[in-house]
Amino acid sequence: MSQNLPPAAASGAPQLPQKQGGTSRKTTGWLIAGAVVVIAAIIAVIVVVSTNANKPADAAGTATKTVKIGVTDIAQPYWKTYAALAKKQLNVNVELVNFTDYSQPNPALSQGQTDLNEFQHIQYLANYNVSSNDTLQPIGATAVYPLTLYSLKYAKPSEIPAGSTVAIPNDTINQARGLLVLQAAGLLTLKNGGSAFSSVSDIDTHKVNVIAVDAAQTAVALKNGSAAASIVNNNYATDSKLVAKNVIFKDDPSSDIAAPYVNVFVARAKDKDNALYLKLAALYHDPSVEKGVQASNGGTAVFRTTKPAQLQADLKKVEADAKAAKK
Repeated sequence: MSQNLPPAAASGAPQLPQKQGGTSRKTTGWLIAGAVVVIAAIIAVIVVVSTNANKPADAAGTATKTVKIGVTDIAQPYWKTYAALAKKQLNVNVELVNFTDYSQPNPALSQGQTDLNEFQHIQYLANYNVSSNDTLQPIGATAVYPLTLYSLKYAKPSEIPAGSTVAIPNDTINQARGLLVLQAAGLLTLKNGGSAFSSVSDIDTHKVNVIAVDAAQTAVALKNGSAAASIVNNNYATDSKLVAKNVIFKDDPSSDIAAPYVNVFVARAKDKDNALYLKLAALYHDPSVEKGVQASNGGTAVFRTTKPAQLQADLKKVEADAKAAKK
C-alpha cells in the first residue's frame, strides 16, 4: 500500500533577506525544503515496507491467502501433510479449526467463522440444511467408508437362519444406512425401496429380526451371542478387534445406496464455484494425503472424486428425502 503525502512547497518558502558576508537564507530555505522532500520519501518507503511486512508473501512477492477449514479430527497426521501441500502448491495457509461436537462446524461455516469444512457426508449435510433452513453446498468428494455386516458364526448373509436377530445402530443416520445394507444383503425389504432416512418402522418384509441398539452395543451383541450378525461402525469394529474374516457383507461404495454417504468438503452457497476452494478440495486426493488417510483408517477408505455438480445434485435428492421424512 502506498501513502500519498503532500509535496514540499519550496516555491512558497519565506523569502528572507540575505545575511551579510554569509550563506544566503534563500539557499538555506531551498536546502530545508529539499530535506523535507527526502524525509517524506523515506517515510513513504517505511510505510510501504511496514505494510507489506504484515502480509506473508511467496518468493514472487504474491500475498499468501489464509483459508480456515473446520474439521473434527485435527490430530490426524494427514492434515499436516495436507496443509504443507496447500502452502507449497497453492500458496495458501490452511488454518484448521477443530470442533469436538459435530453440531458445531456447519453453523460456524454458515456464520463465516470458517471458509470450508470437511467432516461430514452428504446425508448429514442434507439433514442439517433441512433442519436449519440453510444452503451449504458440497464442493469436493473425499471418501466413502463402507458400512459392514459382521458375523462370528456365518460366512455370508444367506447362511443366517430365518428368524435370527441382527443388530444395527439406532441413530438416525446409521440406522437408515444399516437397513439399506441389510436390504442389499437380501435379509429384508423396505417400503418403496427405502431411503437415507428409513427406520425399522419402514421394514416391509424380513427374513431376520432387526433390533436397533446404541452403536457401541452392536459389536457387544455380536460377541455375546445375542445377535447372529451386526452392522458395526468402523471405529467400534476396530475397538472390538473384529477382522476382515468376520465381514460377511458391506455396501458397495460405487452404488447409488452409498451416494449419500460420500464425505465431502463443504462451502457456503455463494462460494460453491470459488476456484481456490475447489483446488483445496481436490488437493485431498494427492497421493501423500490419501496414504495418510488410509493409515489413519485401517485402509478402509474408498476414495471418490465425484464432480461438484453431481455432489450438489445428490444433496438435492437427499434433502427431498429429508423433507419427506419430517412430514
